[in-house]
Amino acid sequence: MGETIENRIDFYRKRIGVTQEALALSVGVTRQTIIALEKGNYIPSVLLALKIAQFFKEPVEKVFKVKL
Repeated sequence: MGETIENRIDFYRKRIGVTQEALALSVGVTRQTIIALEKGNYIPSVLLALKIAQFFKEPVEKVFKVKL
């Protein structure tokens, strides 16, 4: 199966003017994890995806999407 997870972390992060480091600290991961997520090189756990969406005050479906 060629399914992947796309995300809009970069879009929402820049929209509110938050650095990768600040987002990482807020959700309990490293800046390197946020970089990997934004590049599409890392698929987050459900818990991390929910924390990130909650940080942006957006539904998880708006931040993350399954690409078939």
